[in-house]
Amino acid sequence: MTPQPLVPRKRPTQERSKRKFSAMLSSARELLIDVGFESLTCEEIAARAEVPIGTLYQYFANKYVIVCELDRQDTVAVREELTEFATEVPSLEWPALLEKFLDHLAALWRDDPSRRAVWLAVQSTPATRATASENELVLAQQVSRLIAPLTPSQRDRRDMMSQVLVHTAYSLLSFSVQDGHDHDETVAELKRMLAGYLLLEEASA
Repeated sequence: MTPQPLVPRKRPTQERSKRKFSAMLSSARELLIDVGFESLTCEEIAARAEVPIGTLYQYFANKYVIVCELDRQDTVAVREELTEFATEVPSLEWPALLEKFLDHLAALWRDDPSRRAVWLAVQSTPATRATASENELVLAQQVSRLIAPLTPSQRDRRDMMSQVLVHTAYSLLSFSVQDGHDHDETVAELKRMLAGYLLLEEASA
């Protein structure tokens, strides 16, 4: 049976509730960095956010839902960047623009340790992985539209190409910030990989 995506029980509508909702997510993000996903508890999240545990449970059934909502937050931020990026493609300088966008993503992963912490947390169960896959799919659909002018003869493959591009980027960015790995060298290889892939498709077309 396919796991169902994990979503909050409800979303806040009033300003005060929105602030509490945001505080709980911010606290969860901080705790992920401090203690890791295995030691993360709803009680600690509520305490750090200074809200009653009952308030947390009004919105989130458990910590798995919380990390999935953090992953959705990160996805929304990347979508906004992709929207801006899309206005520049196609152009003669699109490889340079791709490099600029990957530099932006890489900086997020390098400077914000919660990015990798969230990405690792959503790999923990079938349900969290299914939710993360849905978030990745949203980005892949956006990428598919973005690269359409570059791959006019690949309509049948374009969706799969886009999913590969997104998953490869996320996986290698996570790899790049692991201990013992050179972040800059890994990002440079990622740029070569993705730019070469798209240039090959453009040349084939």
